[in-house]
Amino acid sequence: MSRTGTTPDRLTCAPSRAARELDVKRSEFDLAVNLGLIRTVPDEGGGGRRVARAEIDRLRSGEGFPDILRERVATVGTTEGARLMDAAPTRFTSLARYGLLVPVTFYLNRYRTVVWLYLAEELRQFAAEKSNARLLTAHRTPIEIREGLKAGMDRRPRNWRGRHVGFLTREAEDDPWARAAAVACLLAPADVAEVIQDPHERARLAHCRPRLPAHGAPGSATAELAEKLMTASEPDEVAWFRTDLAHTMEEARRRHPVAQGLPPTPLTGPPPLAPAPAPAPAPARAPAPLAPAPARMAERPAPSEPAPPHGLLSWLRRRGRRPAG
Repeated sequence: MSRTGTTPDRLTCAPSRAARELDVKRSEFDLAVNLGLIRTVPDEGGGGRRVARAEIDRLRSGEGFPDILRERVATVGTTEGARLMDAAPTRFTSLARYGLLVPVTFYLNRYRTVVWLYLAEELRQFAAEKSNARLLTAHRTPIEIREGLKAGMDRRPRNWRGRHVGFLTREAEDDPWARAAAVACLLAPADVAEVIQDPHERARLAHCRPRLPAHGAPGSATAELAEKLMTASEPDEVAWFRTDLAHTMEEARRRHPVAQGLPPTPLTGPPPLAPAPAPAPAPARAPAPLAPAPARMAERPAPSEPAPPHGLLSWLRRRGRRPAG
């Protein structure tokens, strides 16, 4: 039976339609959803997320619509971000590489250079905090930041991953399999296979796998670089994601165990999280030693030493759980 004209379709609309009715670009709409500014609901037909008409009405009736919504999802790069904070671009880059300014998205330009983007609202709030004044105005960058940068520190990719997994797990709501898939999609397939050895469970995760941002044509050099950026790489970060995946899978198995005894059903959609086992598998790469199991999942992985001073990161942890207004 066709869904056309059914009650669910009259009460909800697709993201592209919702973006038009809210008078925002699709990229702005997607970011607003990630930030919890626009609530979505599951599509009963399995076609992804949709937006309730009541949600669109709520936003359209708000004071300052649509300018307020646009302001809250406005993003800037390094040059504009430094101007907003009244800091030199080199100082801005140092703070971002050290992990104090957390990117919300990125793109690759024509030269396949990564361009990180930040929420303008967050940068203004960071600059307004008195405790951050010395980071922006001191003649020299603080010694702990200089030493970290000399060692090649660049926390921007892992901070993006930590933030994005928060977006994905919030969208997963009360579905433990969707939450596990959100964590798994930021791990290399080999790491997922080492944590989850049952092919039936891996197939279930593949079915729940969220779509990560697309960059370039599949298989292109741009797409490969983006995939590398979106995959956990630092040993402590990988260990954190693996531990959280194992923990989340315990809940998924307890609440919705996968039926055994049948071969995994071929699934359409995104590629599987790990290759299906063959009769004579090739030797797997040696698993990286796990760090001691960290505490239950925080808002994002804790950065490696030296720990950055308090600032935007602590503010983000407070803000991450704020309900949509």
